Order: sequence, then C-alpha cells, then structure tokens
Amino acid sequence: MTRKTVNVVFYRTASGREPVKEWLLKLDKDDRSVIGTDLKTLEYGWPLGMPLVRGFSGKANSDLWEVRSDLSNSRIARVIFTMFRGDMVLLSGFIKKTQKTPDQELAKARDRKRDLV
Repeated sequence: MTRKTVNVVFYRTASGREPVKEWLLKLDKDDRSVIGTDLKTLEYGWPLGMPLVRGFSGKANSDLWEVRSDLSNSRIARVIFTMFRGDMVLLSGFIKKTQKTPDQELAKARDRKRDLV
C-alpha cells in the first residue's frame, strides 16, 4: 500500500473557521472532486512540480506554493499552501480569473501563514 508523504490540513482561524474548506464546500460536486483528487495526488506524491504545483518566487513568497486545478468550462482553481511542521497547510483557495495570481490572495495566504503556531 502506498503511504502518504504529507498530510493535507486546512488552515484554521483563531475562532475555529476553516476558510479553504468553506470555499470548497461552496463549489459544485464536480469541481470539489477535481480539486480533491489533485490534493490527494500531492498527499501521496509530495514533492511535485509543474503542471500540478508551482512555487511562488520572491523572498516574501518563497515558502508558498499553489495547487493548479483545471475545472470544467475552461475555469481554473488555485489553492495556495505552505509546509508547516511536516503538514501541507491550505491557506487560500479561489477561482482564477486572470493570468496573474491576485495580490489579495497572496497577501491573505502570507497573513494566514504568519498565524501558524
């Protein structure tokens, strides 16, 4: 039996919310399935690179990566994560509408990463 190389966990706020899980639950079943399969691939195959995972360059983003999921109707989803204490912590999830990752999503992920203890 193949073993997980890393556990995927959701970032949790001080109040106990899990924003990425909440975002996922708002998506339709097919989209959740695609993203879930991609995350499972990471759990069993980390570290992986393109086309599934891309790291962000630059000092402020050097320990952030994105899971790149292709959804139906030519849409793409991204889940930004970091590695923390051996776990892959999902920090932010969104449907990408432009070529560039939105600055607010990167800022949100950096802020949440700082909250990890």
